[in-house]
Amino acid sequence: MNKTGVKTLKDPSSITALVNKHNKFPDKYTPNDLVYPDVPFVFGSEKVERSMLRKEAAQHLETMFAEAEKENIHLSGVSAFRSYETQIAIFDGYVQQDGKAALTYSALPGTSEHQSGLAIDISNAAGEFAAEQGFETTAEGKWLAANSYKYGYILRFPDGKEAITGYEYESWHFRYIGVDLAKKVFDSNLTYEEYADKHPEGILQ
Repeated sequence: MNKTGVKTLKDPSSITALVNKHNKFPDKYTPNDLVYPDVPFVFGSEKVERSMLRKEAAQHLETMFAEAEKENIHLSGVSAFRSYETQIAIFDGYVQQDGKAALTYSALPGTSEHQSGLAIDISNAAGEFAAEQGFETTAEGKWLAANSYKYGYILRFPDGKEAITGYEYESWHFRYIGVDLAKKVFDSNLTYEEYADKHPEGILQ
């Protein structure tokens, strides 16, 4: 733990790693199994950094998107993996725009779940409310909130839990933690932080 009270994850590659304002990645950590999931993204088919996920998360994302399609729910990715360097640029931009308020919706470099390669922002095919409040009112937002856990993903920053997660409600941000654990977290109706406090076994902190 450093002087700011932030711990460095001992195993940043763990699928269950709890990444937040208190648990950070080692400097400039990058997953070694990033792939491009075969799903649509709102910005097109270009293979870029933000369209990558770790292999296991990508496979489950493909299944989730395919199953949603069968129910006439058309999903698109917005932003997945984000490098340490990219997060620096994004965070600095938000700070210039909003000052300290940026901390309520943007992560300090090294503490973003996007750096794990296990998190993705999702929208609908039309890109409505892409990474914006209001996505929860769409059919796609409602479907994901109710079904994403079946594919190993959890809604990471729920409404009304800002004091616990440290971030504003993000109806579009989903984190892969594995199917079995995702079901347990979903059924508990707890944030990942709360669940980890009650059931620390198997969750890396």
